[in-house]
Amino acid sequence: MEDFFDFLGGIDDPDHREKMDELFSWIRQKYPQLNEVIKWKQPMFTDHGTFIIGFSASKKHLAVSPESFTISQLEEDIKKSGFDYTKELVRFPWKNPIDYSLIEKMIDFNIASKADCTTFWRE
Repeated sequence: MEDFFDFLGGIDDPDHREKMDELFSWIRQKYPQLNEVIKWKQPMFTDHGTFIIGFSASKKHLAVSPESFTISQLEEDIKKSGFDYTKELVRFPWKNPIDYSLIEKMIDFNIASKADCTTFWRE
């Protein structure tokens, strides 16, 4: 897999593919400073070489991975959203609208808290 286009092409359901594409377009527009990378067969956005947020798609949901530290810091917001989550990711069911405000909080938190980070993952 070379790029986001290849990733999207691997999503069989056209509605899921469109939803994911809209999310990526929203991120590109709102955060033009972020770079798109594919690592471990997953699309990710980085800032100055450090991980900001990653995504994966399953049959039932879109998974958003902002790092476990970010999930722990935003846990109350995630709980209020009603989405299922683990230590590493938040599951956004395909049947629900994407909660852009929650994703924005995750991205904004990581950009600010990793401004001086010199590694891909938090140390």
